[in-house]
Amino acid sequence: MGPLEGLRVVELAHCHVQYAGRLLADLGADVLVVEPPGGHESRRYEPFADDRPGDETSLWWWHHNVSKRSVVVDLDDPADRTRLAALVAEADVLLEGEAPGRVAALLGDRPERLVHVAVTPFGQDGDYPATIDLTVLAAGGPVWSCGYDDHELPPVRGGGNQGYQTGCHYAVMALLTALLARDVTGRGQLVDVNMHAAANVTTEFASYTWLAARQTVQRQTGRHATVHPSEPTQALCADGRWLNTGVPPRTGREFVALGTWIDELGLADGFEELGVLQLGYDIEYIAVLNLADNPLHAEVFGAGRAAIEYLARSLPAHELFSGLQQRGMACGVVYSPEEVLADEHFVARGFPTTLRHDDGREVTYTGSPLRFVGTPCGPRRQAPGLGEHDDEVRRDGTWGAAVGRGARRPIG
Repeated sequence: MGPLEGLRVVELAHCHVQYAGRLLADLGADVLVVEPPGGHESRRYEPFADDRPGDETSLWWWHHNVSKRSVVVDLDDPADRTRLAALVAEADVLLEGEAPGRVAALLGDRPERLVHVAVTPFGQDGDYPATIDLTVLAAGGPVWSCGYDDHELPPVRGGGNQGYQTGCHYAVMALLTALLARDVTGRGQLVDVNMHAAANVTTEFASYTWLAARQTVQRQTGRHATVHPSEPTQALCADGRWLNTGVPPRTGREFVALGTWIDELGLADGFEELGVLQLGYDIEYIAVLNLADNPLHAEVFGAGRAAIEYLARSLPAHELFSGLQQRGMACGVVYSPEEVLADEHFVARGFPTTLRHDDGREVTYTGSPLRFVGTPCGPRRQAPGLGEHDDEVRRDGTWGAAVGRGARRPIG
């Protein structure tokens, strides 16, 4: 049984909430995705398995809807709206991303124990212009911080629909909190998620720099956007691949580890800054903000960065990555998507998950970002076909016997 086993979730199919439903399904909740006749439009989003367009071959649909069940409901049909209202009345959570107020207008008053989660571009407070993931990220702020040192190039939008995904993460955290509150009060509530606000509070100090100091951060290649340019942190390795060196070494322990490694590799004679690096062996900690006031710390700090760049010229990216990680220094190889899922850390945590589809093919999915010691989680079955569970969910609007994987229970 998963940690949310027995939790009943009605998800009105919408790109704003798909990933929230996926996270809940991974944790064991029974997520019933409600689609319009003909299926939700994301069933036709590319790319497609085997490059064959179709309602059941969209990899977008597979990824976002794994482990869910599907029913078809026509919201323009009064009888179907009554059926949906009956499903919602028995649910613990309603997930939706419709225009503000539309669902309430269709279904009427919220059942007392229902946690109703609405994920929309600007919340439930009024009208807003048409919005897609790109505009959520652009108007929310993250895009301004993403890009390259060369500002002749435009800002870069992060891939993977991060605007939608960010809103969904906040939605899941909020609805779990609302369920805990329901355990105490016996009442559900409306959780109003503003995607633009969710995107904006993930800009680290970019928004706060403007709010507090009226200064604008500048995007930089592979590192945090700052008001004033910082030193590059990417190193070109011996195999032609790039490594993000992350936070530069700042402690005596790290300087000793670098110097010792260079010596063990027989590379000490070629590293001109070795003497300066060794001056840092007895330094407890270097505060980057105080470098301008401490010339010795500035020299040692620079030697630590130079040591990593020197090692990069002699080592392939993955060997340098592993060696730095083993020595307590954060860094990362610039991976391709297929390399991410093959990385030993992801594999060791069981993140790549293989499911056998009904047609016999084995498909690798991304797993749950969470892992519980006592309750399993992750993808359990392939994404549902259109209306696949209409018969399971009885026509009178109840959930049907198929949901009997455990009685509903308090979350706390």
